[in-house]
Amino acid sequence: MKIIFRYLIRQVMVNMVAVSGILLLVFMSGRFLKYLAAAAEGKIAPGVLFEIMAYRFPGFLELILPLGLFIGILLAYGRMYLESEMTVLYACGVSDRQLLLKTLMGSVAVMLVVGSMSLVVSPWGMEQVGRIFSEQSKATEFEMLAPGRFQKLLSGGRVTYTEGLSDDKRRLEGVFIAEYGRDGTGVSIIAADSGSQLIDEETGSRFLILENGARFDGAPGKLDYKVTDFEAYGLKIRSGNSRNVELDEGITTGQLMRSDDPRDRALLHWRFSLPFIVPIVTLLAVRLSRVNPRQGRFFNLLPAMLVYVAYLGLLIVARDAMADGKVPEWIGMLWVHAIFLAFGLWLQFGPAWLHKKKVTREGAAHA
Repeated sequence: MKIIFRYLIRQVMVNMVAVSGILLLVFMSGRFLKYLAAAAEGKIAPGVLFEIMAYRFPGFLELILPLGLFIGILLAYGRMYLESEMTVLYACGVSDRQLLLKTLMGSVAVMLVVGSMSLVVSPWGMEQVGRIFSEQSKATEFEMLAPGRFQKLLSGGRVTYTEGLSDDKRRLEGVFIAEYGRDGTGVSIIAADSGSQLIDEETGSRFLILENGARFDGAPGKLDYKVTDFEAYGLKIRSGNSRNVELDEGITTGQLMRSDDPRDRALLHWRFSLPFIVPIVTLLAVRLSRVNPRQGRFFNLLPAMLVYVAYLGLLIVARDAMADGKVPEWIGMLWVHAIFLAFGLWLQFGPAWLHKKKVTREGAAHA
């Protein structure tokens, strides 16, 4: 019997890992493209992209693992029903309750992983992401430059281009800078062969010293441009907005427990809800995976996915309602879990109970 249930759990876990891997690739690719676009606009440095994605990985994992387990059970058990493996198991004495119990036991490990991600690892990762964003917001546009690209950087109206950039980002080659005049009507264009960064030790101000170039001042469409050639030209580099970026997801679970803010309490309930999703979706999936060999392996997949989407959607609605103070904290998101737990129990045991009741009624009538 142990060999049979070990086989069942292995089938579920293999499918779960495969599905979760695909979902992780899809969701993380979408997020990575968003950060890549921000890097192309000069909002963040390209060098921190993979660091941000690494810190965000636990946040993706805590959401994808329950879905991966849900689909993994549907695919694994659906195939076994289709190939009559489940029929053989039932003939050998394996009951529905034993199948459900062993599957729930196998899902405990997933529940523990999701709980650790939701309560500890993911908040820590988002705290690190907030730290990176804070550092990027304080960086000068000189540190955000990428060679071979026109960039509208943190200074606002200034567009900068450089053909080459040293590894320490202190030396530029082939520099082009365009910015609007102080009155907002004219435009200034600076072109130089090279440039380097200079830091005033007394004031801490940073300057870009351009060498062998020219400055063009005037208004677009007019011919009265003022041209100034120079051998050296100093341009002050303005830093970005010096501010700390704090993400709500980066607040530790301990801080949420001590907070009285409704939004913090809603986030706390959300974090505890994620691991509780695992056993409930396991209960649902074991029953929804039953298919007739004539119906095909994916017959119940779409209805099952609709059930999962409804479950997650109601949890989000409950979280938002709690954050807005529309739902008392003692109710929180428990009502959503209760609805789907009752639905799963009914799917699992309801038909057998009705059948037994019907047989009892018919037996009493014949008697």
